Amino acid sequence: MSIPQPGDEYAELYDRLSGSLFRYALVMLGSREQAEDVVHEVFVAVIRRGVEGMNSVEPYLRTSVRNACYSVLRQRRNGVAVHESFLEAVAGVSDAPDERLEVERALHDLPVEQREVVQLKVYQGLSFQEIAQATGESVNTVASRYRYGMDKLRGTFRERRTQ
Repeated sequence: MSIPQPGDEYAELYDRLSGSLFRYALVMLGSREQAEDVVHEVFVAVIRRGVEGMNSVEPYLRTSVRNACYSVLRQRRNGVAVHESFLEAVAGVSDAPDERLEVERALHDLPVEQREVVQLKVYQGLSFQEIAQATGESVNTVASRYRYGMDKLRGTFRERRTQ
């Protein structure tokens, strides 16, 4: 079986979407290396499969990255937890290193499902409906995960301010 050569269509697709997909994977996995691997593997699979006949490539890629991240997380359960700095790759986070580190720690402490929804909502600007479509969850579940995640973040920052 021959592998189609990536043309302008794939290069444009990669240029347009790889950054946001990488940030998504990085927030979920906490590892730059694993996030890069996931995104590259997803794009290789898309190049092999082709995009012809695909209604919406971006949601397909986001779902593929999400599924690949959860596969990595399942494999990691018995291994060592990985945590690297990931907020510098996310736009909109304070340039103050102490503040960025504080936000990063708080996000890292969230359950991955809540961290994922917060990342998609806050840093990628998706609506609850779009997040529900990307994750395969109901809009109510997505909204609840966002609310619980934001409540935990607020509580974390309240605790730190009173200390």
